[in-house]
Amino acid sequence: MNSETLQHSNETSQHSNETLQHAHETLEHPRDTENVDAAEIAKFERMASRWWDPSGEFKPLHDINPLRANYIDQRAPVAEKQVLDIGCGGGLLTEALWQRGASVTGIDMGEAPLEVARLHALESGAVVDYQRVTAEDFAQSHKAAFDLVTCLEMLEHVPNPQSTLKACATLVKPGGDLFFSTINRNPKAYAFAILGAEYVLRLLPKGTHEYRKFIRPAELTQWLRDAGLQAVDMVGLTYNPITKQYKINPTDVDVNYIIHAKKV
Repeated sequence: MNSETLQHSNETSQHSNETLQHAHETLEHPRDTENVDAAEIAKFERMASRWWDPSGEFKPLHDINPLRANYIDQRAPVAEKQVLDIGCGGGLLTEALWQRGASVTGIDMGEAPLEVARLHALESGAVVDYQRVTAEDFAQSHKAAFDLVTCLEMLEHVPNPQSTLKACATLVKPGGDLFFSTINRNPKAYAFAILGAEYVLRLLPKGTHEYRKFIRPAELTQWLRDAGLQAVDMVGLTYNPITKQYKINPTDVDVNYIIHAKKV
């Protein structure tokens, strides 16, 4: 990062108290925060300035981002498509999809991550529309507006994932594609995603995830059906602690997994 970028990053950090206060205040104004957990927003606000640091707290996201983008683009080519990235954070996946020729909108409820995403887009030249809004509110004014919707590593961080899924179904066009990723809920997932990743290997900050919020594939596929969506493919994302590499694994969805769905 150059000196100007570092200066902007520091300014983002200086604004963190403001944005944290705003995140808590949003609970008192439910118009666009019905499905928002202020504690979860605050958690990512604190780390926002380091979102694009490939050696920082978001290193796992940097490592899996090419795998996720490749999987999405192979299953549903994004070039010249209208794409919405829900829970975009600092814009890692958002920019990757733009680089592949998509017209991308990124939405999130964290102001600091969005500031970082906008700054990085200015530096990279990415043309992305970033907005601070919930999926539910955005769906009210953007019905069937997108060819493809992504919602990765987010469902386990909201109070009501079913509400998010219904919003996704509203946002995507009939016959459109949707991609969701989250973490399975079982002893292996607890051992790997929390004990291993947060405490032993320290791939993630402690407290990044709460086991009770993990979602079993059977639950997610049922919620998809309830929202008028159909799961058409599911793969796992596995990590080898020896080689320190991630890979797509079609047969192992015990911990991290991605689902490709379509609007029926």
